[in-house]
Amino acid sequence: MPDYLESDDRYKQIPKKREKHVGLVFFCYFCFMNRLIYIIALIILSSAALAIPQRACAQINAEQVMRIGQNALYFDDYIVSIQYFNQAIQAKPYLAMPYFFRAIAKLNLEDYLGAEEDATAAIERNPFIADAYEVRGVARQNRGNPAGAIEDYDHALTLLPDNRGLMFNKALAQEDVKDYDGASETYRQLLRSYPRYENGYLGRARLELTVGDTIAAQADLDKALELNDKLAGAYVMRADIALKGGGENFEQARSDLDEAIKLQPKQAGLYINRAYVRYRLDDFRGALADYETSISLDPLQTVPYFNRGLLRMETLDNDRALTDFSQVLQLAPNDYRALYNRAMIYTAKRDYASAIADILRVVEAFPDFAGAVYTRFTIYNEMGDRKHAIEDYDRAMAMFRADRQRLGQENGAAGDKDKSGSNTGHRKGSTGVASDGDSRAGSDADNSEADDMARFSTLLTIDNNIELEEEHNNKNIRGKVQDRNQTITLEPLFSLSYYADNDAIANSALYYLPEVGAANDTRALRHSLTVTLHDTGPSSEDEIQSHFQSVDYYNSYLSTHNPRAIDYLGRGMDFMMLHNYSAAIEDFSRAIKLTPDFTLAYFMRANARYKELKAQEGSDAMDNRRVTDRHIAGARAANAMAEILADIDCVIALAPRMALAHYNRGNILAATGDSDGAIAAYTKALELEPGLGVAYYNRGYLYMQQGDSRNGTADLSHAGELGIASSYNLLKRMHK
Repeated sequence: MPDYLESDDRYKQIPKKREKHVGLVFFCYFCFMNRLIYIIALIILSSAALAIPQRACAQINAEQVMRIGQNALYFDDYIVSIQYFNQAIQAKPYLAMPYFFRAIAKLNLEDYLGAEEDATAAIERNPFIADAYEVRGVARQNRGNPAGAIEDYDHALTLLPDNRGLMFNKALAQEDVKDYDGASETYRQLLRSYPRYENGYLGRARLELTVGDTIAAQADLDKALELNDKLAGAYVMRADIALKGGGENFEQARSDLDEAIKLQPKQAGLYINRAYVRYRLDDFRGALADYETSISLDPLQTVPYFNRGLLRMETLDNDRALTDFSQVLQLAPNDYRALYNRAMIYTAKRDYASAIADILRVVEAFPDFAGAVYTRFTIYNEMGDRKHAIEDYDRAMAMFRADRQRLGQENGAAGDKDKSGSNTGHRKGSTGVASDGDSRAGSDADNSEADDMARFSTLLTIDNNIELEEEHNNKNIRGKVQDRNQTITLEPLFSLSYYADNDAIANSALYYLPEVGAANDTRALRHSLTVTLHDTGPSSEDEIQSHFQSVDYYNSYLSTHNPRAIDYLGRGMDFMMLHNYSAAIEDFSRAIKLTPDFTLAYFMRANARYKELKAQEGSDAMDNRRVTDRHIAGARAANAMAEILADIDCVIALAPRMALAHYNRGNILAATGDSDGAIAAYTKALELEPGLGVAYYNRGYLYMQQGDSRNGTADLSHAGELGIASSYNLLKRMHK
């Protein structure tokens, strides 16, 4: 055995076995002088010796992979850590800890299904990991299974009876199942063991607000702020008490919201609530400024646009109010509050056609809404449509009188009650447009109109701005890729390129095709082919020029030699890199003509045809084409898609176990609107290559598109586990 192996630490772990092997050498040498027998014995000895360090090395590698994964987890690199834990699980699937740590990473990425499954796997392998029950409990709680979460917390508490986080999480789950007495008892035990735990007081205050005990809630919030004056949630809850506790103490509410905003300046909902308070304190400028800030933080939320529209209506800034309500309807087309108010603005602007269109939708959705019928009467009346105006007036008056008879004795006056069911308070002024075209609109109509308009013309506030999070959750946003909004679309086609994929997470080994290796081994190509998902293409002038030079080389070579299919493939690839898709298609077709079973030529001709189609569609979109031209373009696209599918089918016929071809077929079927066929194609790709994360992602995307949340969530979870980071953002969006 060589000297450098003698000092190897791996062999120090097994000295007895090595001594036996050394003794066997001398035994063979002295007892069997026959050289042939000696050689056979030496071969057996070498095989045994080599097997020992391989086993030790595998053990060391597994431990090393686990350590690296834990380091990545510590630094919030959740996607990277999952890849290392995947390797540890693949090497030693019987270990519990890789599943446990992977569950933590998935929990931080808000993949609650994946976290629950991994925590369950960890528990099955080692039922004494208390933290695994905690992780699974948090995942179940976030998946809407608080009863299952309570079971996990109880089990974990048998192992760690005084754990603060477990008791806190259990109390939150008990509140979710409306076991208020049980939650109160859990909080009592928690605060008896940890009397200076501010989150415990905060959680109990929320419970007390739920059951209506505002005095006890106020005391707990004051105690929490005494222990820690940096609790934004405590200020928010205290402001809520000031607004809804009966006294409407707007000054106190504004003071508390000011403190909450100092601590959480990126919470858009806090600005909405403070704007409402400022409005009630006659600070119009401050309210408008808060709505502006809220919109800048969350431009996809409708409430600040709606509220700002109401304020602008009140100050007769109708043009900008109209813009705000239109923005609400762009984000939420069925927001009937916005439709109602926009109809009144259109009426004031004498745009009766638009006003009628909006109010008709409101009346259709709320046929018993007298205010909408009365508003339609106003519009018809101003348009001069006396017939429809009288019909709507009579109908509205009958509805108003019925309301007065039903509510008169109970409430004194129908116009003094907000029938909207909203707990956000009344506006001080009316945003309605009163009719002055008919003197028959008497006091009954005036009172009822104000009553009905309160339903659709009330400033809105946001509930639960700052939720109490389970103790296991990491509140640090670094590494949480699910919070990085990005364009959600299908992952693209696999293709061949001369430039490698830049995705460091994706497992490039899965993208290997033996046909590509065989083509590269011929040495006939001027560049080495690689399989890629996100083709970067040439990025410098020198790289682009090299492809022009390569085309010139092939032109010269093909003019002086007998043509070969591989030469046409090479020139076609250069044309692909230069975005000359029509020339590439011609060369791939020539290669197929020479070699009808040339799999890569079919593969690339399908890609070239698809890219040419996409480029043409983009060109058509930029041209303002006539309708007839668009029909022609649609027929051309259908024919192109049929040709692309035919090429992919040829690839599958020649290489039926090529998972990437089935994946590409799924993409083309999805592009044609055949979601079921696409799902079947992705399923076949996953049967052939279970580690193809992009196939899980695309199939999950289509499941979600079809409304199949269960299968979609499972697929997106698998995709994220396999390194497709965008799946976590899609999961978060779909489960908001």
